Amino acid sequence: MDAKEQVKPEPSDRTAALETLLSAARARRDEFNANQQISADVVEMMKAAGVYRAMVAKRFGGDEKSPAEFLRLIETISQADGSTGWVASFGFSAVYLSALPIETLEAMYANGPDVVFAGGIFPPQKAVPVEGGLEVSGRWSWGSGCTGAEVIGVGIKVEGGGPTGGLPLIAVTPAKNVQIVPNWDVIGMRGTGSHDMVLDKVVVPEAWTFVRGGKSSLDTPLYRYPSMPLAAQVLAVVGLGIARSALDQMTALAGGRTSITGQPTLADRPYVQTDIAKAEAALRSARAFFYEITEEAYATLVAGDELSIETRALLRLASTNAARVGADITLDIYRMAGTTGVFANHWIAQLMQDAQVIPQHAFLADTTWQNAGKVLLGLESPPGYP
Repeated sequence: MDAKEQVKPEPSDRTAALETLLSAARARRDEFNANQQISADVVEMMKAAGVYRAMVAKRFGGDEKSPAEFLRLIETISQADGSTGWVASFGFSAVYLSALPIETLEAMYANGPDVVFAGGIFPPQKAVPVEGGLEVSGRWSWGSGCTGAEVIGVGIKVEGGGPTGGLPLIAVTPAKNVQIVPNWDVIGMRGTGSHDMVLDKVVVPEAWTFVRGGKSSLDTPLYRYPSMPLAAQVLAVVGLGIARSALDQMTALAGGRTSITGQPTLADRPYVQTDIAKAEAALRSARAFFYEITEEAYATLVAGDELSIETRALLRLASTNAARVGADITLDIYRMAGTTGVFANHWIAQLMQDAQVIPQHAFLADTTWQNAGKVLLGLESPPGYP
């Protein structure tokens, strides 16, 4: 049975599978953090919930959801656990991978659309042309979700290769060809398993290489949506989910915690009342901007029009803003909670640490504010932006 002939799960089955995933993510975050990865059975739950087929083309048996639909799914998962949401976010990689030749995509999805991809791009390693393709050796960092992946992409550079417009060239290979080096020792997002990955003289056919952010081989609105802004969006929305979880839990905690010093409950303290209101307004505002520009951009593509560079920059700006607002809200909640939040195993500390990692990512770092401003002012932006 090929991908086109496979029977898709019914919506009710998918909803039940998502609830199972969310329950597991909430209950097992300590397990993920301790093991420095999302457990294999939870990756299977993601498949059942439709995470990995969500952005795969319908011609390959996928759902081909709109960007906003996928982003809302990742936001929901991230409310349950940030690391699970982060790993799930790489279901968007089907958009990246659509730059592969059609024949390669047909081979990749021959057994169905639920293909789990992970990758590490930097530092790009030298690839040598040999018979059968490119011989790839090297070590790459930041391989989020690599322990559960079926195929893995790595950044390469080929001497004398064609121009890539400043964008990285990616080689894709079965995960069995990759050695995982478990070295993900961090203060937040510990469950993402963003370990180093090593390849040793692996020959990758040239048909299994593509330019990240390059032109898609598919021509539908989803695959005309710019993949680089989308890559930033899927990470930023994790921060929105974490912030919502932190805010909701703090609201519940504030009414029930009595200070050991005899102080009023948190909910009765004026500064908490003010800061909770400000946090709610900031989160809703960031989220509104984020989804408004996402849906506006996609509607433009559905209408058959091209996105302006300003719209692309706004997609990036909304992502940078969402990541920063999410991090700031969790830090504010940590401050409001007083000594309650200083314990390493408390949800306040864990959510705060997870959220602080997100705007550290290169796609969302402080330089992206300046890059967006340059575009909005009509100035030249760096290669690869927006």
